[in-house]
Amino acid sequence: MSGRESNRKDSRLKPTSAVLDDLHQGDIHGAFGTIRISDVNPRLTWRRRFLTLLAIIGPGLIVMVGDNDAGGVSTYAQAGQDFGYSLLWTLLLLIPVLIVNQEMVVRLGAVTGVGYAKLISERFGRSWGWFSAGGIFLLNFLTISTEFMGVSLAGEYFGLKPFMVVPIAAILLVGITISGNFRRWERAMFVFLFASLLVLPLVVLSHPSPIGALKGFVMPGVEGGLTSNSALLIVAIVGTTVAPWQMFFQQSNVVDKRITPRWLDYEKADTVLGAFIVVIGAAAIMMATAAAFLGTSEFGHYKDALHIAQGLHMNISPAAGAIFALLLFDASIVGASAVTLATSYAFGDVFGLRHSLHRGVREAKLFYASYTGMVAVAAAIVLIPYAPLGLITTAVQALAGVMLPSTTVFAVLLCNDAAVLGPWVNRPWLNAVAGLIVGAMLVLSAILVVSTVIPSIDVTMLLVVLGSVAAVVLAVGMVWSWLHSRAAPPAPQMSREERANWRMPALALLERPAWSTGRRIAIGALAGYLVISIVMLAVKAVQLGTQ
Repeated sequence: MSGRESNRKDSRLKPTSAVLDDLHQGDIHGAFGTIRISDVNPRLTWRRRFLTLLAIIGPGLIVMVGDNDAGGVSTYAQAGQDFGYSLLWTLLLLIPVLIVNQEMVVRLGAVTGVGYAKLISERFGRSWGWFSAGGIFLLNFLTISTEFMGVSLAGEYFGLKPFMVVPIAAILLVGITISGNFRRWERAMFVFLFASLLVLPLVVLSHPSPIGALKGFVMPGVEGGLTSNSALLIVAIVGTTVAPWQMFFQQSNVVDKRITPRWLDYEKADTVLGAFIVVIGAAAIMMATAAAFLGTSEFGHYKDALHIAQGLHMNISPAAGAIFALLLFDASIVGASAVTLATSYAFGDVFGLRHSLHRGVREAKLFYASYTGMVAVAAAIVLIPYAPLGLITTAVQALAGVMLPSTTVFAVLLCNDAAVLGPWVNRPWLNAVAGLIVGAMLVLSAILVVSTVIPSIDVTMLLVVLGSVAAVVLAVGMVWSWLHSRAAPPAPQMSREERANWRMPALALLERPAWSTGRRIAIGALAGYLVISIVMLAVKAVQLGTQ
């Protein structure tokens, strides 16, 4: 491996998939090393494996740490201020959810060589492609706005006016992305990733209660009981920790980094490492804010991230407040870069445009124009005075949680498509876990919808009823899937080397899969329910904003 990067001299693979950009094929130029396309030698020593991991590492860490963005930091801080240590258990449950969801798109990216939005459009039809891409465009734009809200609030803590710090952040974001050099962008991201380690001194300075934290991790519950408002926050925690944009981003970033099935194990390790890091960071923020606000008059009265920083300043130390504000700024930059890039990748997929960080502005004008335009508009919206920033942030994260089931369902369908993944299709146990994830998210969003329409309903009893129904449906679905898999012909056996070299044929050569009536009804019902949930979420946000 070599540290030198040269886009022009990259080796070229013979196109075997529906890549939209020929620079998605060639040598891997990571932040910490290079793997030549001609390098197919097995890694027999630990040193060689470690150097290979260093070259591959990036998409998983960036998407996970980017997930602890401004909305994430604010949501975890709100959980600590309003509910103490009692919601820490949600983070442990989200580790397998993160790994399962992101591992599926890692496989899809490495094996197919195309982005998530492109696969949905080609395999399920343009209408479903537009449905998924339209939803992600809306969600991502709102999410980018929350990133600049984080920049604004962090700057305000240090006495900087929003009209000063927000434009500077926007220029910084555009500057590190439009260089036309993948390695330079990835290295810039790692600078901000290392800065996120500030969560460690923050939690040390806060002196959280070991007993309270342990109880929060191992005893599921909600301080004050499960209510409509606490359900909203739990959905927001899920939505900010396992966001739909992550699936779009990581699949496209894996493609852009030129990772192939040969290097899948290393990218999976990158993803698992990122999942643990994101949860450790989230837990540190939640414990720090719980320690700062428990027993004070401000406990249970979250406003926004600025007030969190000020509370840490007053209740812990000025250093703790400053560290939290710096964390908020750092998280905003990483999150804004990843979310905006995910949207630009999807934009390129949907419209068939060149979309690669290996290309300069002249070669990919519309790709970079869409990125710059979203950054500029989102930054401008944040400068509007008197916006309820805390409420908007929570509502956006909850919207991500509501949209997650449909995004995961498409990933599961694609990962069971033998024409797309061949020997890399999902195993039955993975489908079962994915089904549990979708069922749990549908139950949480249903609680949010029903409790908004009927505020007086017993939310705990509603959870029991909906959970029981979901469990029965999942059990029936698993039995049917098991019977169906037994009746299917056995998959052809492949050697490890054959699997490593298997890539999806060009999409134009594949017949679109036929949908049964039952699948059409189920997907249509899910889409309809998603629309209703989004409307009810907006109603809930308005209710909270007028209280």
